[in-house]
Amino acid sequence: MTQFVDVHRMRRWVAGMQVENVLEGLRTYIEDDFRRWPRFDKVARVASHTPFGVIELMPTSDHETYGFKYVNGHPDNPERGFQTVTAFGVLADVHNGYPTFMSEMTILTALRTAATSAMVAKALARPGSATMALIGTGSQAEFQALAMRGALGIEDLRIWDTDPAAMLKLARNLEPRGFDVTIAGSAREAAQCSDVITTCTADKTRATVLDLDMIPQGAHVNTIGGDCPGKTELDPRIVTHADVFVEYEPQTRVEGEIQALPADSPVTEFWRVLVGDAPGRTSREQITVFDSVGFAIEDFAALRFVRDSTAHTDFSTTIDLVAQPDDPKDLFGYATAPSPVPV
Repeated sequence: MTQFVDVHRMRRWVAGMQVENVLEGLRTYIEDDFRRWPRFDKVARVASHTPFGVIELMPTSDHETYGFKYVNGHPDNPERGFQTVTAFGVLADVHNGYPTFMSEMTILTALRTAATSAMVAKALARPGSATMALIGTGSQAEFQALAMRGALGIEDLRIWDTDPAAMLKLARNLEPRGFDVTIAGSAREAAQCSDVITTCTADKTRATVLDLDMIPQGAHVNTIGGDCPGKTELDPRIVTHADVFVEYEPQTRVEGEIQALPADSPVTEFWRVLVGDAPGRTSREQITVFDSVGFAIEDFAALRFVRDSTAHTDFSTTIDLVAQPDDPKDLFGYATAPSPVPV
C-alpha cells in the first residue's frame, strides 16, 4: 500500500498544525536537503509548452528515495474559474522502485515556495529587515508573508497589484493575523523603503514589474513569478547590477530572470552559501536577488516533510496503487483471476 494525502487531508493537516508551523518545518527540511545538494540527481524540469500554459515534471533522487512532481502553470485559468497551478507528487523506494508516498501538491507547492523564499531571505536579507513589499497579491502572497515573518520577524507589509480585489483579499486574510498592511498606489510606492521585495505575478510575458531605480540600497529582492521561458518580472539592469542567487543554474538560465543574460554572467547557486563555499550578503548596501524558479529538490523535501508528519495519523490514508501478485512472474494470472467480492 502507498501512503496518500489528498486535498481534504492536506487542508486538515495544515489547519491542525497551523500554517506558520508547517512553513517552519518545511524550511528546515528544505535547508537540510540543500545542504546535501551534491548527493542529488539534478536535471532541469521536463516541460510541455502549449498556447494555454505549461505542464511539467520535476524529478530528483538522493539514491535512497526518488521523487517527482507533476505541475501545471496556466496564467489564464482564474478567468475560467480554475487554479493557475495544480500539482501532485510521489516518493518511491529506489531499492525496488515501489511508490511509497503520494500527495496533493497544489497547496503544498505554495507552502514550499514560500518556505524556500524564507530560507534564502534568512541568509541574504539585511539584518534587522522590518518591511516587505509584495508586488502581486494572488494565490502565493499570504504564504510568502507568513514565511518571511517566521524567518525574519517582518510584520509591516506594503502591497501592490493591478487587481484591487486581490489586494483587499490579502488584507482581509492577513490583518487578523497581526500584519500591518498598507495598500500602495503603485509598485514603486510599495517598494520604496522596503527591506525585502517579493514579486509574484502570473502573466506569461517579459514584464517589468520592478525597475532598478525602484529598489532601495541594501534590499533583498525575491522573484518567484519568472518560472518559464519568456516570462520575467525584473528590469534586466537589476540582475546585472545586483548579486544574483539561484537554485539550479542550468534551469534558471532557461526560465529565470537571467534567461536573457549571457551564459557567463555571474550567479551563485544558493546551496553553496549554506555550506560556506560562497559568500552571501557582504555589506548592508548590497542588493541581493533570489532568482527563484522552483526546483525538484524543494518538492522532494516538502514531500518528505509531509510523509513524516502524517505517517500513522488520520491525516493520511493508503491507496492500492501497486499490483502485488503472489508470484511476481505471473502478472497475467493475477490480472485475470476472479476479483474478490467487496464486503
